[in-house]
Amino acid sequence: METRFPTTPQPELLLVDDEVTNLQLLRQILAPHYHLRFARNGTEALQRVAESVPDLVVLDVMMPEMNGFEVARRIRSNPETRHLPILFCTALGDPIHETEGFTAGGVDYLTKPISPPVLLARVRTHLSLVARDELERTRLAIIQRLGRAAEYKDNETGRHVIRMSHFSRLIAEALGAPREWSEQLFAAAPMHDIGKIGIPDHILLKPGKLDADEWRVMRTHPEIGAAIIGEDPSSLLQMARRIALEHHEKWDGSGYPYGKQGETISIEARIVAVADVFDALTSARPYKPAWSIDRAVALLREESGRHFWPEAVTAFLDNLDAAQEIQNQWRDEVDVENPMEA
Repeated sequence: METRFPTTPQPELLLVDDEVTNLQLLRQILAPHYHLRFARNGTEALQRVAESVPDLVVLDVMMPEMNGFEVARRIRSNPETRHLPILFCTALGDPIHETEGFTAGGVDYLTKPISPPVLLARVRTHLSLVARDELERTRLAIIQRLGRAAEYKDNETGRHVIRMSHFSRLIAEALGAPREWSEQLFAAAPMHDIGKIGIPDHILLKPGKLDADEWRVMRTHPEIGAAIIGEDPSSLLQMARRIALEHHEKWDGSGYPYGKQGETISIEARIVAVADVFDALTSARPYKPAWSIDRAVALLREESGRHFWPEAVTAFLDNLDAAQEIQNQWRDEVDVENPMEA
């Protein structure tokens, strides 16, 4: 008996036009390739989107009561549909209207009469972009969950990676990093200790001080982490790999695994080092109670220029109130459902 595997569902398009003949033409062009739904006006279109969010909207502009630009603005104003791609398909070919279409949130603007090959090509392109964005979101979710997995193995609650990721972004923003870079750092930071997955439990979970041989094994976790993440063209994973490999390097060159010094250490690893140590100090661990904020701040100041990049320490301490708000929000006893989305 032949095994039947589930088929991948066709992408769903919502076609919006007040003219039946236009909808019929769109149906002829698109029906062989996509699952279609239809709406005859703006109000109906918004209802269809609310019922079930499609993968893409093909939207006319000139419609009674509510034109397509207003429909697009309302879709964009809803957090649940703001990323929904909208392709305008209209008889309005004036550059002013085209500009208004993009301003309203359209990703493309086609003028009638419709060219079937062009319409199909544009739809495919924008659905491919949606798929790429979804892949990136999935990759980010995997990174976050792997980071939390490493913390659970290390007898942590998983909230350490949440706090130190927020701290890392806070420092980056205070240093004037571009928003995109700061957000990427926030996403990559949870992977800093992923290499601890490869450390034997009798060493990783030992409540007392490690002996020389055990410490030698523990110091391999940055290289293990870099190997787990591997070489990848993704800039996010490249950053995560550098963080995993270098977050125990020290500004004065006394860190490990390679004894890198100063600016030879990547900026992201220098930032994560401050965020990671501060949260570790101010959190209770099986082998120590939590330090007070004042005691942890004193250590950061003392180690600035030795363990830590001085600029990162200054940036963090200048925003200590914000850091304490992060700590209060993500206390270890707080139950968290989707922590990395905050």
